[in-house]
Amino acid sequence: MRNTNNLNKNNTYVTIWLYLSLFLVASLIFIGGLTRLTESGLSITNWELFSGILPPLTDKKWEEYFSLYKQIPQYKEINFGMSLVEFKYIFWWEYIHRLLARLASLVFILPFIYFLIKKIFNFKQIALYSIISLLFFFQGFLGWYMVKSGLISNTDVSHFRLSAHLLGAQIILSLLFFSILFRNIKKIHLNFYSYLILSFLIIVFFQIAIGAFVSGLDAAKIYQTWPLMNGHFVPEDVLIKEFSNSKSYSSPSHVQFLHRIIAYFIIFIFSFIFYFLLKNKIVNLKYLFLVLSAIIFQVLLGILVLTSGFKIYFASLHQVGSIFLLFSIIYLFYQASISQK
Repeated sequence: MRNTNNLNKNNTYVTIWLYLSLFLVASLIFIGGLTRLTESGLSITNWELFSGILPPLTDKKWEEYFSLYKQIPQYKEINFGMSLVEFKYIFWWEYIHRLLARLASLVFILPFIYFLIKKIFNFKQIALYSIISLLFFFQGFLGWYMVKSGLISNTDVSHFRLSAHLLGAQIILSLLFFSILFRNIKKIHLNFYSYLILSFLIIVFFQIAIGAFVSGLDAAKIYQTWPLMNGHFVPEDVLIKEFSNSKSYSSPSHVQFLHRIIAYFIIFIFSFIFYFLLKNKIVNLKYLFLVLSAIIFQVLLGILVLTSGFKIYFASLHQVGSIFLLFSIIYLFYQASISQK
């Protein structure tokens, strides 16, 4: 009886731990998106892993941070003459983002170590949670690696590094959601449909990566029309053959065009997945409609980002929408994988 109570207690603790970690990482992605959209990511020019836990508490300390910011190209070329009050606004976004990153890492890693000592995980769970722990550490390095790209000669961070940083966070979030869904499932029935959904998930991850390119290059500030791009399906400054050249992925026009095309491709591919899963009665119709609703919501938000003249709240919702899209696809995969068909 005591062993059963301990087992239930541990199970409850692990459930709370995973859901809290999931919430914190999702919040981190949301705040990180706003940090980028408000162009606040370069306001703290040092890593300060431990010393940066506390914010500036004196006027002298604020002036020190502001003085460091004045030395980078973003201030000299874009924000020259910025007041201390204006600097504090962008500082707080980056500070909260970094503080939340530390909190999310500690909330996941410290309880994991405790659960390891208590020996309540099986080998597969230990392997999965160890990978997630390593990804948290890697994200910290990747975040600083991204910031460094905007401190010397550029006025902004590398969109490639920004994309890698966002993908890292989305992968952690997805693995956490996977672990929550499958934690108490003893046998998974992977089938053709499971792999089909996983392939679709990879396409969506690629779209998220391109979306980060759009954000990093401010590509949503051009061609703010839909369905055509200023009267053209393929704008005049986009050459399809140039996509074989890596330089095209640093072109705002090429990147926005690609982001649109992949969105249409996602709708097309999911239409087939919807049909096949429904025809063969693999999952309940409501789970298919959940993914479809998330896709439509994302497409509509993407259109609003453009046609509104790039309103930050639409852009932020668009990024949050990607989280719900990932969750809906992963849940569809879960339903297909526990199906006996």
